[in-house]
Amino acid sequence: MAQFAVSEEFSTGQLPMQVSRSTHIPARRRGWRALAASAAFVVVAAVAGCTSQPAAETASPSGSPSVEGALPAALQAELQAAVDETVMQYDVPGAVAGVWIPGEGSWTTAVGLADIENGTPTTTDMSWPLRSVTKSYTVTLLLQLVDEGKLSLDDPISEYVDGVTNGDQITLRQLAGMSSGNADYINDDFIEVFSADPTRIFTLDELNSFVLGKPAQFEPGAEHVYTNANTNLLGAVVEKVTGQPFAEVLNERILAPLGLTDTKYILDVTTWTQPHTLGYGPNADPREPMDQNFSIFGPAGSMVSTLDDSHLWAQALASGELLQTSTQAEREQGAPLDSGPPYDQYALGIGETNGWWGHNGEGLGYTAAVFSNPQTGASIVVFTNESNVADKAHPADQTFRRLAEILEKGTTK
Repeated sequence: MAQFAVSEEFSTGQLPMQVSRSTHIPARRRGWRALAASAAFVVVAAVAGCTSQPAAETASPSGSPSVEGALPAALQAELQAAVDETVMQYDVPGAVAGVWIPGEGSWTTAVGLADIENGTPTTTDMSWPLRSVTKSYTVTLLLQLVDEGKLSLDDPISEYVDGVTNGDQITLRQLAGMSSGNADYINDDFIEVFSADPTRIFTLDELNSFVLGKPAQFEPGAEHVYTNANTNLLGAVVEKVTGQPFAEVLNERILAPLGLTDTKYILDVTTWTQPHTLGYGPNADPREPMDQNFSIFGPAGSMVSTLDDSHLWAQALASGELLQTSTQAEREQGAPLDSGPPYDQYALGIGETNGWWGHNGEGLGYTAAVFSNPQTGASIVVFTNESNVADKAHPADQTFRRLAEILEKGTTK
């Protein structure tokens, strides 16, 4: 049987949450088994016009600087050009992006199409899958429980989940930092179950069951290899310690306190409310939207959000607003990944690129980048509705990097 892999954020961006049998999840009207090899993807898409505007003034998280007004017109034009360039380079159907700079202003843009067949343009109020950005929420919940003395990062996973290979040696810290060596859950057993019913809604326990007893990839702590299974095991820890379903804990501890009313944890894609985009791979003409099954990602990638909500999350995540200062400092202790996204370093459920802290996400037709610079307070959020680009490029991450470079140039003038 060909290998079925959930890849997340590789190369320049993150190929997160892509389920593939040596490829990716197939397009809707071609059926779940019609898998096209990602190396042979041909990108064909018409990109519609764009709208650029100052972001609506939104409440900032407590303790975070507020952002009011619009960025200077010249800077907006430069930012827009960077988004347009990336969209054209990767033939992305649609994208939205936002930049917020305390004391200077904000800017958001919507480019291209949310639905190619119907010609529906993207808008800045649309909901987008976060994919692996979800990991930053999950690990934040874990660290809140550390702050409350309900667990320790040095606890072995065996205290919370039975049957994990080397579970008495793998610590929660290693799971959060992607150095556990634990097997991922995409294997022949998962393929068999998933292929029998690609619309099946998997529970967290079911996802984790595909890991139990499987051979380790390496000794705990020996390498840093990024997998969804690491974070899903931590989701099970959160549920066991709190005695609540993951979604309830997330709502009570993060979403409600920060006022993230448009951010949700979704397992059943039919509950994903409009407006939102369709997700595309770089398929041959005609491009068709990819089928969605959010439940295959669990606490590693099943959330959706908007530009405005993700701006608030970027600030809270990078500043450590929801954690004790010492815990945030501990969170930021990381290392380069041996396999995974192209961060300069990956720490505990958070990545760092040239001083910007946050997370990327990718899979099933979408990419996301949510970052903030704690030194300047600036935040950048990018969503696109294309994934699995040739050479493992990641359109949202590439856009983020170009926008960040523009801002960095501005601070050195």
